Amino acid sequence: MRLFAAVLPPPTAADELTRAADTLQTLPGAEALRWTRRESWHFTLAFMSEVPDETVPELSARLERAAHRTAPFPLSLRGGGSFGDRALWAGAKGDVDALRLLAARADAAARKSGITMEEHRHYRPHLTLARGGGEPSLRAYVDGLADFEGTEWTVAELTLVRSNLPRSGVPGERPRYEVVGRWALGGAG
Repeated sequence: MRLFAAVLPPPTAADELTRAADTLQTLPGAEALRWTRRESWHFTLAFMSEVPDETVPELSARLERAAHRTAPFPLSLRGGGSFGDRALWAGAKGDVDALRLLAARADAAARKSGITMEEHRHYRPHLTLARGGGEPSLRAYVDGLADFEGTEWTVAELTLVRSNLPRSGVPGERPRYEVVGRWALGGAG
């Protein structure tokens, strides 16, 4: 299974971001970008790539412990940025340090489960809105997100998500995401 640990924005936050994204999609060149679907929006904490089925129970137990050791924390969507002209993203505001800690704990849970992870690098929280191929420049879209600030919510769970890659060969088809597990933070819920 292709898995990743994530924080999912609640519907109210997604509603706000949808309105901002709809405005961005009216900008010149927007049709050349591959816009992510609302149901796929998430903050990736740890990307695990291919995980053997027999590893999932241990990984799940370790992620549950990581969630239990992390208290719920406030977060909101705010502003945005880009990774060159390849990806446009919305940023985070609130207790970003707690989000980074949860990411580190999810990464450690995967490693302790025997999953080979990418080289550890500084965690930069982001929610991908669109992908591009270098044209158009994403500068106008980043500028369009500069004043965006969503309503704060409480992150109360860690989610394990399966990424089902497209198999049809249809151009533009995107991965489908399926929740495999959810664990309350700090005993919340």
